Amino acid sequence: MALPDFSRRAETLEWMDDDSVDLETFRDCLKDLAKVNAATLAHRPTLAFLDDLHGAGLWPSGRALTVLDVGSGYGDGLRLIDRWAERRGLAVSLTGLDRNPWAAHAARAATPAGRPIVWATCDLFDYEGSPDVILSSLFTHHLDDDQLVRFLAFMDRKAKAGWLANDLLRHPFAWGGFALLSTVMQWHRFVRHDGPISIRRSFAPADWRAYLARAGVEGASIRRRFPFRLCVSKTMAP
Repeated sequence: MALPDFSRRAETLEWMDDDSVDLETFRDCLKDLAKVNAATLAHRPTLAFLDDLHGAGLWPSGRALTVLDVGSGYGDGLRLIDRWAERRGLAVSLTGLDRNPWAAHAARAATPAGRPIVWATCDLFDYEGSPDVILSSLFTHHLDDDQLVRFLAFMDRKAKAGWLANDLLRHPFAWGGFALLSTVMQWHRFVRHDGPISIRRSFAPADWRAYLARAGVEGASIRRRFPFRLCVSKTMAP
């Protein structure tokens, strides 16, 4: 079978982005995506970014750090951040935002009561708050180019301390490796279908440089992270 074209982003849509998907299917897909995130160290760049923010003195004094996670899905990322902050004695106020109402339903059910996390359902561009930090993990590849440029400008305008887009590096080895791994692990059929598409919809460093220029965002960093991660971030001056 011939390799797909990896020179540019694919436009193929993922099954999980179909609004007609029912709750049970969507929830089961999210549960297996959480397993994928754990197996592929997906949240490690996000925690490293928060460590850097804290080390740079950008953590607020006398109040909780407010964090918005865009495309929060099953909420495993925010639950991990909650535990990370608790171990360090750091106060956080976490909001998970997803346009699909089934995401909030599944995330809320999987989250212990009393944790500093709320789940919101709306289009990200309708969100009116100005959090300290805006995060996204494996979200931006779901956007088309124009939406992505708009999202970068949105984060740069609203985040007080910094923002991070943690996503995938478009690479044929990642594409083939994930297809094999997801089959061996027998992850949800949506995950087996959508994972290789996610990689083909993801990014090369030149893509991010072009998006940042279009969005008028200056001072952002583009970094590769193991395995096959490409992260874009910016911290604001204290």
